[in-house]
Amino acid sequence: MSRGRYIALEGAEGCGKSTHATRLAATLGAVLTRETGGTAVGRQIRAILHDTSIDNLSNRAEALLAAADRAQHIDEVVEPALAAGRHVVSDRSVYSTLAYQGYGRELSIEELRRFNDWALIGHWPDLVLLIDAAPEVLERRMRGRQLDRFEREGEQFHERVLDGFRHMAMAEPDRWAVIDGSQSLEAVATDIRAAVHDRLGL
Repeated sequence: MSRGRYIALEGAEGCGKSTHATRLAATLGAVLTRETGGTAVGRQIRAILHDTSIDNLSNRAEALLAAADRAQHIDEVVEPALAAGRHVVSDRSVYSTLAYQGYGRELSIEELRRFNDWALIGHWPDLVLLIDAAPEVLERRMRGRQLDRFEREGEQFHERVLDGFRHMAMAEPDRWAVIDGSQSLEAVATDIRAAVHDRLGL
């Protein structure tokens, strides 16, 4: 039995990745999951990370909590599914930590990579789909939402996060595919399916 493939959808707040992760998983018959919060343990960690009443969480503690969620997620969800030959589609992945805690919080990218590689047991996504859209498009989509702790961060933080995603996509073109998220829902879905087919043959 061949191993499944691990696909992650990434992007800034409001890009549509959650919607498209759900659609892609249904199309592929894949396991749909998310980071943070893809396990029972992870849901408790996610509640801490997104809690707007917490205003003194250190950046390093934030990064370590995300890595702890990831270690549980890999052991409980991702690796068993891949080993059983099932594909996995994840709404966010390790690259969100590099974008948010690395580029956004300005922690060391190399240190984040090192301890997250340990949390992942080396299982980085086979394909990362970056849904990219202009800041004004993202801002419009976020209006009226009940914002969580990350979503409430300032404009400069979110600019650094988006720049981080774009930088990582350019640095690893064989692993990343950039999708124009300003298009219609159906156009984005079509581009995602084309990218998955072209890169992974699925």
